[in-house]
Amino acid sequence: IGFWYEQTTDKTQTPDGCAVPVTEIDLAIDVGNTNMVFGLYEGDKLRGSFRISTNAERTSDELGMMIAQYYHFHDISCADTTAVVIASVVPPVMYTLINAIRKYLFVQPVIAGRDVDIGIENRYANPREVGADRLVNAVSAVCKYGKPLIIVDIGTATTFDAIDEHGAYQGGAIFPGLKVAMEALFLKASKLPRVDIERPENAIGKTTVQSMQSGAVRGYVGALAGIITDIQKELGGNARVVATGGMGRMMAEYCDLIDDVDPNLTLEGLRLIYENNREAFEGRKLDLSSSDIEVTEEGGWQENK
Repeated sequence: IGFWYEQTTDKTQTPDGCAVPVTEIDLAIDVGNTNMVFGLYEGDKLRGSFRISTNAERTSDELGMMIAQYYHFHDISCADTTAVVIASVVPPVMYTLINAIRKYLFVQPVIAGRDVDIGIENRYANPREVGADRLVNAVSAVCKYGKPLIIVDIGTATTFDAIDEHGAYQGGAIFPGLKVAMEALFLKASKLPRVDIERPENAIGKTTVQSMQSGAVRGYVGALAGIITDIQKELGGNARVVATGGMGRMMAEYCDLIDDVDPNLTLEGLRLIYENNREAFEGRKLDLSSSDIEVTEEGGWQENK
């Protein structure tokens, strides 16, 4: 079942220069090391999001059918997709993901940082080394929370990103994710079990599990606080701290230095990149009336005119 939309060409901007969009269906995809997060937007409203594990072994059909199922859940036709924008730090999955989008959503996706400028001044020593997701987060956070900022993305790796008072990306820090650290402890210490990540009421654990949980969560919160404090000093001491990522909300409960939690920061940043670079998305709808698109056995594309 498709939707009927009343489109408008009005396009205003917020005081920070963030575009206000027209109503349409767009898909934002954040490809991370552990999960791929999909955000389905109707104009500037997030209709819903879902995540699937990042797996380079999946075929384009497997991915495409998962995406199509979610569209069906929201009673949206895949053919109604206006644009798809992706931020990725996992190159091995991109070929399959792009093919899935072409075949099932009938759109050639735009890759942030490759096909379109992300839109933030990057002062890293080698700008190419910065993950696209970190810059997308910066675009989103500056638009929503102002500047200066510290963005803490708590996932497989925990990244700290510093945005100065001019809105420029200065760099940051990278720290092992809590789940990664706990898995390493389990693998390297033969008598220690896998444990759920939660903070016991008392710092002094009375069992091995409690001791591991106390050390993991309290130690991690201490690391967060220490790194945030040091970055704050280098930024002048008045930066707002925004947490995101799969464990952002949990860590914010225990770390008083975190001001805001925004689980959709990357998806919102991708939407803003689309709004501010619409010309880069023009002409990317695939014309199915004049072209049949097929996947070859090798995963390549053939267009039979």
